[in-house]
This record gives sequence, structure tokens and C-alpha cells, in this order.
Amino acid sequence: MPTCFDVAEYFICLANDTGSFVSNLKLQKLVYYAQAWHLALNGEPLFDEDFEAWVHGPVIPSLYHEFKRFGWSPIRKNVDREQLGVNLNNVLDFLEEVSEEYFACDGYELERMTHVEEPWLRARGGLPMDIPSTAIIEKNWMKEYYGSRVEAEEAAF
Repeated sequence: MPTCFDVAEYFICLANDTGSFVSNLKLQKLVYYAQAWHLALNGEPLFDEDFEAWVHGPVIPSLYHEFKRFGWSPIRKNVDREQLGVNLNNVLDFLEEVSEEYFACDGYELERMTHVEEPWLRARGGLPMDIPSTAIIEKNWMKEYYGSRVEAEEAAF
């Protein structure tokens, strides 16, 4: 099973390849949506780490701290493509699909999207948006919410 860091490196590598801007904020949300849709479509987590319902949306604290030195600037990191391929071999096609849906969005847009979705709202428990929280966004909430979106989309066809 990959780690959240492996998934993050995929998105950093994509940013490097395309000359795109990926900040810590955007990275957190891309990794979040990868986890959410993997839970919805496959019934199991993509990685073990949990997200917390921070002010700016879902965040994995250890992943945040790894890249916080970049602040709001683009993350600059060389990625070992060979190791990335080994760690993510079974999920590269899935991550490409997530990228097609979300990678063109900026960090702020992704943040706003998570702020109206049930898992983040539920974890916050009614806290005002500007109040810090370390509440865990439960994986089963993500699985249920995004799974219901898959079902609704399938029912439409």
C-alpha cells in the first residue's frame, strides 16, 4: 500500500512535468480527493494516513509539515520516477484519472470545494470556518459521501 507521501510525489512529479504550480494547499486537496475517490470506487483506502478538518480544508499534518517550508509558493522537489513507479504501480491509472478531474483547479478552488462537502463539514461539527480543528475526517464518511456521488452519477445514465 502506498503512503500519502507516495501519492503526493505523484502530483509533484506531474507539476514538474507540466510546469504547473502545486502549493502545499493544492497538494493536500489533490491527495484528499485521491483518497476519497479510491474509497468510493474501491471500498478501501489508498493509504493509511488520516486527514484532519483544518481551516483551509482536509490536511494530513505530517504531509503538511513536510512541505510547509514552501509556504504559498510552488513546491520544488525532484522526484525519483523509478521509485515512484514501484510505489504506485497498481494505482497510476487511477491517479491519472484524479489528475484529469482536479489538477487544473487551483488550491483555493479545491479548498472551497471541500468546504461544502459533507466529510469536512461533519468533522468540523459546526465550528466556524476560521476556528482551528484537528478533528479527524473519518474514512468511512469519505467512502459514504463520495460513494453516494458515484451512485447518483450511475443512476443518471
